Amino acid sequence: MKRPAIFFDRDGVLNEDSGYVFEISKLKWIDGARQAIKAANDAGYFVFVVTNQSGIARGLFEETHVEAFHQAMIDDLAKIGAHIDAFEYCPYHPEASIARYRQMSARRKPAPGMIIDLLERFPVDVGRSILIGDKPTDLEAAQAAGIKGYLFAGENLERFVSSILE
Repeated sequence: MKRPAIFFDRDGVLNEDSGYVFEISKLKWIDGARQAIKAANDAGYFVFVVTNQSGIARGLFEETHVEAFHQAMIDDLAKIGAHIDAFEYCPYHPEASIARYRQMSARRKPAPGMIIDLLERFPVDVGRSILIGDKPTDLEAAQAAGIKGYLFAGENLERFVSSILE
């Protein structure tokens, strides 16, 4: 049975973006973010996170830090009965300081690779799915994957999501 999905960018949409966020102690949710995820869960949507993480390529932190940060998000959401169905991140950047991450990637937004990978793994109703991002590259990735994108400019994510889902 296909279900719609909400794809969220991470930094600047779900959590405050203070620049290369990877430390669990610096996880500060955007107002209404946890409630927006819970509302999407309750409405029967898949909830996915698609995030570029070039800080890995730049040598600022490692993939294990990103995975631990995502686990902290999962644990915090569980306290209110909310969940994220899957996280996808891209550690690559064409100007990386770490050689193994120095490449163009079909998974790095604005390319749609992370979204496409999720569409292939989950029974998603593409026509009813959306992406919420805070940068034009997020919307370009959504368009390239055939889903509608919305630009979130801050404030309260729950109100923003509710206005779209109504």
